[in-house]
Amino acid sequence: MEPMEQVWANRAAAAEMAVTRRHLRRLWGIPGTMLGVAGWPSSRFERRFGVWNYWWQAHLLDCLVDAQIRDPQAQRRVRIGRQIRGHRWRNTGFWTNEYYDDMAWLALALERSGRLAAVARPKALDTLSTQLVNAWVPEDGGGIPWRKPDQFFNAPANGPAGIFLARHGRLRRAQQMADWIDETLIDHATHLVFDGIKGGSLVRAQYTYCQGVVLGLETELARRTDSPRHPRRVHRLLAAVRDHMAPDGVIIGLGGGDGGLFDGILARNLALVATALPGDADADHLARRTARRLVLDSAQAAWDNRASVDGLPLFSAFWDRTAQVPQTVSARAEAIDGAVYSSQIPERDLSVQLAGWMLMEAAHTVA
Repeated sequence: MEPMEQVWANRAAAAEMAVTRRHLRRLWGIPGTMLGVAGWPSSRFERRFGVWNYWWQAHLLDCLVDAQIRDPQAQRRVRIGRQIRGHRWRNTGFWTNEYYDDMAWLALALERSGRLAAVARPKALDTLSTQLVNAWVPEDGGGIPWRKPDQFFNAPANGPAGIFLARHGRLRRAQQMADWIDETLIDHATHLVFDGIKGGSLVRAQYTYCQGVVLGLETELARRTDSPRHPRRVHRLLAAVRDHMAPDGVIIGLGGGDGGLFDGILARNLALVATALPGDADADHLARRTARRLVLDSAQAAWDNRASVDGLPLFSAFWDRTAQVPQTVSARAEAIDGAVYSSQIPERDLSVQLAGWMLMEAAHTVA
């Protein structure tokens, strides 16, 4: 019988191969570039990258870095460089855009690619860091806003920006962001994180990725500071996620489009808690065990419910349900006012398959 670590390494490798074969292609025929096509089966419009999903591509980069940590290969390192180059070309030669959450996700992925895969873009990190630091507007009720110019201050912008800034040497600002989230966005009934605040009013939606980025931010701060408030917040939020966002131990899904990434982001940050949360108190041990169990149970469910297409996995948008194989391009994902909505069959969306891959890499990390 194979050891569990090897089982999850094999499954993560299969997920990587599935995304590589179905979704990855050169941008506009430009040598030395590569991006992920938004859907499979894909339309001509998608293959020509008429659809630009900036933050999906940031998570593709993060998954490639995960794979390089699991199984270092010179060829993948080249692919990482091509993907970064493709991102900048498709983003009209810039690293930045109008969305602070997008820029935070790219900053996180680029920081990891430099530190963990030896594909560094220091000027890009400095550019993105400046954007995220200068977006801080406590006088307007934030936090940093979701996009320019906007008065919606939310966890999916402040969480990843805070994680990046903690890792990039801006610890004080990262702590300010974590404290703002804790003071402003915590549901006192469930201890889950609300989506955000707009015009002084809470946007009360509670998404899995909001929980994930706050767990990640507080874990990074617990590692880097002596303040007991950060591990305490991890303990509290992890119990809330276990009780409210993982029935039978499996993280809940939200379909395709942008929502296809939400469960994967939570899984990635649960793996961070399981492997990086410091401390020897009983509550610390329990938190690490709980996070590990949620990742492994979710990953087993996702693997059991996958479809197999040409011998490679196709993951379900809901890890506790059987995956549906898309046969046609019809009703592809659509972008409306800064958000991407699901394809008719969500499994065709790159976001859903990236989340499955992310989950397999998280399971390998904690195994």
